[in-house]
Amino acid sequence: MTTTKAEAPVSPQRTSTDRDDDGSKGQGLEKRADGAFRVPAERGRTSIANSVVEKIAGMAAREVLGVHDFGGSLARSMGAIRDRVPGGRPNVTRGVKVEVGERQTAVDLELVVEYGVAITDVSADVRENVISAVERMTGLEVVEVNVSIVDVHLPDEDDDIPAEGRVQ
Repeated sequence: MTTTKAEAPVSPQRTSTDRDDDGSKGQGLEKRADGAFRVPAERGRTSIANSVVEKIAGMAAREVLGVHDFGGSLARSMGAIRDRVPGGRPNVTRGVKVEVGERQTAVDLELVVEYGVAITDVSADVRENVISAVERMTGLEVVEVNVSIVDVHLPDEDDDIPAEGRVQ
């Protein structure tokens, strides 16, 4: 009985002498069930800094409708001053704290929400969006996302316009 190439067993570990369909040598790659190859973990290690996960989580949370700002009142005040300084740019990690391990991460967020939104819905959407973005971009398992609502932004409050003094 003869076997075709499709029926031939696939070795779990390829060596540098194995050849691909195009005749090129393999690179010691493992073949996954879906036919793709991945580099074995023994070939190196990837570490992800806390600041990277903080930025990803902060950007993902900002995408959710109903989120106005991040951090407590002091952090927001300092951020507003920093944003007005020439050359300053918004801090996407304000109000975001993370703990990153080798395979898992946990995220804590302090949010200011818009008045009138359902806080439970906004926090659930933030949690879902942050988990999705962090896991997709880093490969880390997000074990928890704790959301603290620290303030509500009222429609008549305007953070960008400085308050007028009593004298002009």
